[in-house]
Amino acid sequence: MPTISIFYGILIRMFFHDTDKHHVPHIHADYQGQVAVYAIEDGAVLAGNLPPKKHKLVVAWLEIHREDLMADWELAVNGQNPLPIRGLDQ
Repeated sequence: MPTISIFYGILIRMFFHDTDKHHVPHIHADYQGQVAVYAIEDGAVLAGNLPPKKHKLVVAWLEIHREDLMADWELAVNGQNPLPIRGLDQ
């Protein structure tokens, strides 16, 4: 599972070939062992949760990088490495 971004202690990852469980393009956000899955299209939480401040950061980052994330999603579901995306603190 490649890490595509890290900001404010949050790791953003995508799994390869990850289309079975959530059925929509999504990312996995991990903050100190708490994990949430977010839909790329609208930032909806599909599973898990993060602390409220970290959740807001992830949703803001998703809005800024939606096009890049969709391009990375296409790579990842086809077994290719997604490209790194800048974090909010970079």
